[in-house]
Amino acid sequence: MTTYVELLHRAANYTLSAIDTVTPDRLSRPTPCKQWNLHMLLSHIGESVAAFEESRVCGHVALFAAQRTTATDPTDSLRDRLTRLMDGWSAASDDRYIAVADHRLPLSTIAATAALEIAVHGWDIVQASGRGQPIPADLAAELLRISTQLITDDNRHRLFAPPVHTSVPGPGAELIAFLGRRPDGGSLHPTGKVQR
Repeated sequence: MTTYVELLHRAANYTLSAIDTVTPDRLSRPTPCKQWNLHMLLSHIGESVAAFEESRVCGHVALFAAQRTTATDPTDSLRDRLTRLMDGWSAASDDRYIAVADHRLPLSTIAATAALEIAVHGWDIVQASGRGQPIPADLAAELLRISTQLITDDNRHRLFAPPVHTSVPGPGAELIAFLGRRPDGGSLHPTGKVQR
């Protein structure tokens, strides 16, 4: 069984490789998160990664994100944040809990959530950059199992679009479709993004 730290590292490494597909001329391209171009998506992922790291350091998830300086180069900023996230979480204690609103969640649940968001947005990056680089099948299979536990009928509308049908085989396609994206390269779903 993969530990949450290993899962987080694998998701982060996938997204780091996705960032390598980004060139400055592609930053204005549309993404599977239809309201965002690639520059906006990279900035959003950077903010999410910073928030996950703050939760580990501070022991709670802020209801309102802190204002952070917007990087002029979102790729370098995201690389740096993902590297710091992996370094920090490698030393995290398994038995810690994080305060989220009125709940206390195990650090492993926060890490699993981070891995899911980081990996699926990594997929968004490679779609926007025009390079086919699917989420590795073993990582996708674990994230699919986790996502069916984390995403329920009660909270899906705040997090992801409804699932879409796909005829593309494999756990990567199943994961992407479960999260409201179209793995077959069809039309982009207008709300297929994680919303904060």
